[in-house]
Amino acid sequence: FHHLLLPPLFPLFIRDFGLSYSELGLLVTVFFLISGIGQALSGFLVDKVGARPVLYAAMTSFIAASLAGALAQGYGGLMVAAALAGLGNAPFHPVDFTILNKRVSPQRLGHAFSVHGISGNLGWAVSPVFLIGLSSAFGSWRAAYLGSAMVAVVVLALLVLRRDAIDDRQGAWSHQRADAKANPALADEHPMAFLRLPSVWLCFSFFFWTTAALSAIQSFASPALGQMYGLPASSTAFVVTGYMLCGAVGMVIGGFLVQRVARLERTIAVAMALSALLLLLAGSGWLPGMAAAGAAALAGLGTGLAGPSRDMLIKRAAPPGATGRVYGTVYSGLDTGFALAAPVFGVMLDHGMANAIFYGAAAAMTLGIASAAVVGRGLKT
Repeated sequence: FHHLLLPPLFPLFIRDFGLSYSELGLLVTVFFLISGIGQALSGFLVDKVGARPVLYAAMTSFIAASLAGALAQGYGGLMVAAALAGLGNAPFHPVDFTILNKRVSPQRLGHAFSVHGISGNLGWAVSPVFLIGLSSAFGSWRAAYLGSAMVAVVVLALLVLRRDAIDDRQGAWSHQRADAKANPALADEHPMAFLRLPSVWLCFSFFFWTTAALSAIQSFASPALGQMYGLPASSTAFVVTGYMLCGAVGMVIGGFLVQRVARLERTIAVAMALSALLLLLAGSGWLPGMAAAGAAALAGLGTGLAGPSRDMLIKRAAPPGATGRVYGTVYSGLDTGFALAAPVFGVMLDHGMANAIFYGAAAAMTLGIASAAVVGRGLKT
């Protein structure tokens, strides 16, 4: 939900502060630069102090980011909100996957990854509707940020009340402790040893390319469709919501596939190739406007299908005892992809290259398929 604290309100920032899409893209870059560096570092912190306290700190940072957005008087204030939101976003994957791996039985882990991904997609889907809806209802985007702060307060309160359920130190499936007892050499291994594994960096590259594609859709698909087809913002603003809802449906299906398909990279390749094809159609200009918007939204189905297989592929690539560190490093590829792609796609849109948003996203997905294929072959051998 708070991942999209800024992009849904970009048109209002342009109206009130006279900003360009390149400047708005830089806000996204700051968010993901801080999140990416913080994600890699927070993996070590999670392995050291546990996931739960880091999760509390992250939610507190989202509250601060929302309040900073509500008080922003210009570009500098929005930059502060972006930085605080990036800090809050940083620990989530090391935290979440550490808790899941330690609190969920191995035979149910694929479904757990699916539910985790679905909830993320639903947050992405709800956020634009929530922020735009509150802005319209109260006539001010500042009210929307006060509302997002309240969402974070409620979630933090729920996490505190249900703190026993997310205590990774009491996990029945804490494989790290069992592995360390069975193989004392693991306990003596250097904390950075996992960085020597090619699979870790291939997974990093997979996330880099796939989230470069997602950055194009989340931040710029709506105005790109407006430029190409003359569609009103009231129609195109909900393309991201449709993309994420389709992704949630795909993840439900993907949670079952991950338990039944041995070659996970094949599921990823087929699903993401489908998404790339739909994005190419959206950018081609061959379809009527609303059909192109529908194709862009439907592309989320393929990325959703690939999600649980992707997360299980990373689990298989992670050495025992390094869950937080591996997920932190690998998922920092997600933040790096967003950080570098957002200004590039922003410049494209500023120069009237609206169809390049969809072509670039499709090309990035294709490179992600190649990375997943190499990881899968490496694990098989």
